[in-house]
Amino acid sequence: MSNIPKPHPSASLYVGDLSPNVTEGMLFELFSQIGPLASIRVCRDTLTRRSLGYAYVNFHSVVDAERALDTLNNYAIKGKPCRIMWSQRDPSIRKSGIGNIFIKNLDPTIGHKELYDTFSAFGNILSCKVAMDENGNSKGFAFVHFENAESADKAIDLVNERLLGTKKVFVGKFQAKKERKKQKDSSWTNVYIKDLDPAVTENDLLQAFQFYGNITSAVIMRKGDDTSLGFGFVNFERHENAQTAVEHLHQSEINGKKIWCGRAQKKAERQSELQQKFKQLKIEQFNKYQGINLYIKNLEDEIDEERLKKEFSVYGQIRSAKIMQDETGNSKGFGFICYTNAEEAQNAINDMNSRILSGCNKPLYVALHEPKDIRRQKLAQRNGGMRKIRNTNVPVATPVYQVPPGYYSSTSAPFTVLPQPMTQPRNAPRTAWTSSQMPPQQYQVQSPGQYMTGRPSRGGRQQTSAGRAG
Repeated sequence: MSNIPKPHPSASLYVGDLSPNVTEGMLFELFSQIGPLASIRVCRDTLTRRSLGYAYVNFHSVVDAERALDTLNNYAIKGKPCRIMWSQRDPSIRKSGIGNIFIKNLDPTIGHKELYDTFSAFGNILSCKVAMDENGNSKGFAFVHFENAESADKAIDLVNERLLGTKKVFVGKFQAKKERKKQKDSSWTNVYIKDLDPAVTENDLLQAFQFYGNITSAVIMRKGDDTSLGFGFVNFERHENAQTAVEHLHQSEINGKKIWCGRAQKKAERQSELQQKFKQLKIEQFNKYQGINLYIKNLEDEIDEERLKKEFSVYGQIRSAKIMQDETGNSKGFGFICYTNAEEAQNAINDMNSRILSGCNKPLYVALHEPKDIRRQKLAQRNGGMRKIRNTNVPVATPVYQVPPGYYSSTSAPFTVLPQPMTQPRNAPRTAWTSSQMPPQQYQVQSPGQYMTGRPSRGGRQQTSAGRAG
């Protein structure tokens, strides 16, 4: 499978790592210096229309596309170096992982260009990327995708554990996230122990864990004054021994205090795991209370939880009532009511929405509670729909940028073509137009550089920029 040749590149280029404010016109000005362009498209979010940070540039000639790849790769557009590669329409080539390598422990001064120059000596590179943070600084790792597996193997053999810049780098075959997680779950040997008594020492840990296998190290983390921080690590030679130790010693006692044992994880792993658990908990909570939890806003300061519960209790049994407060204890003007069934909640919405409570001035807003992400999604859809409605009567250019307005060539089509105005029949009475009712000028492209403009003359003839039509 590694010997399967990559398909010959078309004249289509992928341009990534673009600044959000880069437009098709900017890319046209840059890439048209190389050769004639067929089309340019900056990919955008379907709802917000914000740039996704990448674009496709299509040339008429493969030779021009190759020259653009050689000369403009890593060129700074709006202060940010762009990353250019051949557009791979077949997703199996990108997802196969063949020829893809991973580099870590990179020197912070090494960017896309330096990495490309280093690894291009081993074969043709399809893609080369240094991971960057939001400030444009290197994260210390990168990816290089070669055209074939042989070039990737050669790069691993010759660069792994060698100095690149000022640091010794690790170079190995790329593994997908799922594969890495599966490998970690079946190969870890380091055990994390917390809730330790301050008097527990490394020898105590060794005595407790040595029955489950050979231990390479045991350490308790300490402050500057050598007092225990209450957690430590025990590293085994084999994964099976570490797993057995966790199963037997979790929630057991050392020096009369229960301890917690588990696989040692990096901070990013723990945060990701906690976020996933929290997200799952939110989904479960939403499903549990869907249709019975109400959101009420426009609550005035005089309304407390007892008054809120009293007003809404006439529609059914209330499980809970809560008015949200700030850090000083003042009402934030909104709260929640939870009923026992959906029918009671719906009756409360029908009767209480827009009602003004006694002694208040503002009408209540009552609706079913929705999580923040769902509300944001609905708001984005509504805004997108409003944008479409506003643009209904405006002629829209084709989504693929062909040429900028006002620019025409013998091989390119006009950017926008408006419909030809209807002519008036000879025997119909002429319309008396006033100055406030004059119809707008309309244009129709007849040929590159020639326009038909103005209201139709008698007999349906119109005047063009090149002379009067006969």
